[in-house]
Amino acid sequence: MGIAAKLDGVGKPAWLALIVLSFMAWWPLGVATAAYVIGSGRMGSRMCGRFGRWFKDADNVAERAMSGLGRGFKASSGNSAFDEYRTDTLRRLEEEEREFKTFLSRLRMAKDKAEFDQFMADRRNGPGNLTNPA
Repeated sequence: MGIAAKLDGVGKPAWLALIVLSFMAWWPLGVATAAYVIGSGRMGSRMCGRFGRWFKDADNVAERAMSGLGRGFKASSGNSAFDEYRTDTLRRLEEEEREFKTFLSRLRMAKDKAEFDQFMADRRNGPGNLTNPA
């Protein structure tokens, strides 16, 4: 039978005594003990239950939020003026994003063409060129 099981058998006073004694021995040990007791729900308070549920559901909430980003913005807020503004703003941002991606594509193409032209010029005028002696 482990220490945690023995302290569980005695109840909350035993856990509180352990926390106090661990703080008296060395404060980082006390912090660690308190974190363990609170995090494991051994004190049995309502707050521990709520936090425990919150930590368990946090991943699910994050996944739902990330998967619903696209359709979440389309849901009505109940305010028609705001919904219209949001729709126009999202449309404008999507259009700007497309234009920016097109601009980046042209910029990359121009840079690649300039690098290729420079390479070809260096190759034509390089020291290994036998058709054009210096």
